[in-house]
Parts: sequence; structure tokens; C-alpha cells
Amino acid sequence: MNSEERKPLFEPSDPDKVWGYVRQPLPAGEPPPRRIALHLALFLATVATTVTAGAMFAGVNPFLNPSGLSKGIPFSFTLLLILGAHEMGHYLVSRRHHLNVTLPYFIPAPPFPFIIGTLGAFIRIRSPIKDKRALLDVGCAGPLTGVAVSIPVILVGLKLSTVQVIPEGGLTQSITFGEPLLFQFLSYAVFGSLPPDHYINLDLVGFAGWIGLFVTALNLIPVGQMDGGHVAYALFPNHHRLISLCCLALLLVGGLFFWPGWLVWALLLYLLGMRHPPPSYDWVPLDRRRKILGVITILVFILTFTPTPFKLD
Repeated sequence: MNSEERKPLFEPSDPDKVWGYVRQPLPAGEPPPRRIALHLALFLATVATTVTAGAMFAGVNPFLNPSGLSKGIPFSFTLLLILGAHEMGHYLVSRRHHLNVTLPYFIPAPPFPFIIGTLGAFIRIRSPIKDKRALLDVGCAGPLTGVAVSIPVILVGLKLSTVQVIPEGGLTQSITFGEPLLFQFLSYAVFGSLPPDHYINLDLVGFAGWIGLFVTALNLIPVGQMDGGHVAYALFPNHHRLISLCCLALLLVGGLFFWPGWLVWALLLYLLGMRHPPPSYDWVPLDRRRKILGVITILVFILTFTPTPFKLD
């Protein structure tokens, strides 16, 4: 296997002109063997917590009825499929660009009521990103792969769901999920236009697909070094900080008027930092294909975002 790569040297005054190539050793692509056990342990723990959470969503008390845990398997499988596809999208594209990247770390969470059993997953890129082309590819890969898996999952979940009439007194002690535009399109494709006194009792598979859209929107918020921040920097490097500040301001407004959780996200993103380090060859321009890919990713963010993800009735 070739352990070196040919790196182009571009002329600063003409980024499309290549001076020549230099040979540099490829970074180690695989994580150290001792780390694989950690990835596997975290994944298995997340399987356990998401299965338990899915069973609780299905009305099972897993502590009194352990055999009922099987009802949480469809939720766990579809949710981890979406999260895994998202992270593997990042991973495979990072490897394609010869980046030193870890396998996904899954984060388990206690399956308390209304908690899905995981805080998501992430990968670590341990080498500098070469240019804005690689930055955009890596930033787009996870969300686009995740949403591509979420769409058929939602369609299957909607087929398993039922349409019910809202009781005269209204729904009591229930959570209403906000419907991003993409979810509305898919719901219309399955059920058509529903009467105002009807609602969709969403199956757990469909719920996992809805979470996939929510996770996609969160990752595409164009702040700092989020996936959306990578895309924003690649497309608008001179305006990245302004975009980050405007998005934080909008999150604060959203937290005050739509969903208080946006206040938490605004604080978290602020603490993580709004600065984005430049790629090694920052002056290499994006090609037309990647500009189109960036626009598609922005469109996906618009289609998957909802101002009020959760509402307690």
C-alpha cells in the first residue's frame, strides 16, 4: 500500500495554477488498536440505553418487565442506523481526503422518561484539513448521509403509524413534535391532507426518523466548527464569524419565543467557540460542483429545521 501522497503546491496569485507536487507521508488512518475496544464498548452501551428508552416510549417498564425490552429494538436499530450513517459519512469522506480520523464515538445517556438513550455520536479529526474543498466535503457528508437514511425510515414509520381523531377535551399530557418542512412533505405523501381534528400517532420507527431530521438540523447550525460551520466557512470564509454571531442571536430569540432549549444550545455553541481555523491551503477556491453541494446542504438545513421541536400540551 502506498504510504505517501502527492501534495500539490499552488501559486498564491493564481490558485488554479499548480507549481508542482511534493511527497508527504500519509497520516495514520486507523485509530490505535487499544482504542477500538472503547468504540465498541460505547456502542454496546448506547444499544442498551436506546433499547431501554424505546421500550419506555412503548409503555414498558423495563425494570418490572425485562422481557418487554424487545419492544425497544425497532427504535434503537433505526436511531443508531441514522446516527451511524451520519458519522460514517464523515469518516469515509475524511479517509478519502487522507485525514487522520477516529472511528465514531457513540455517547450513551440514561434512559429516563423523554430521553432517547443517547446524546449522539462524533468522530475526531486529528490532522489539519487541506483546503476548503476537503472542508466542505467533510462538513456535508454527515448531514446529507444522515438525512438520506432518515427519509426512508420516516416513510416506513409513517406507514406503521395511525391517524386518530383528537378527543373533545384535547390531548392530555402529551408531547407535540414540531414538523419541519421535509417531514410535512413526507406526511402528505403518505396520508394526504388531514382534517384539522386529526393527528398522526407516530410509530417509534417514525419517531427515530424524526430525531434524524432534528439531529441533522442541529449539526447544520452554521456556528463555529459544527458541520454547518464548516460549510459556512467553505462557502463564505470572510463572513463566517458574522454568520455565527447572527445565528447565536437567532437562537436566543428562538429560545425566548419558541423553544427554551435553544437558549441551552446558544450557550453551548458560545462555549465551544465561534472561531473556525483556516485550512492549510486556505486560498484554494471551491469548484462549481462543491458550491452546488454547499447550496444543497443549506437547503437541507432549511427543510429539517423547526422553530419548536417539542411542545408539552
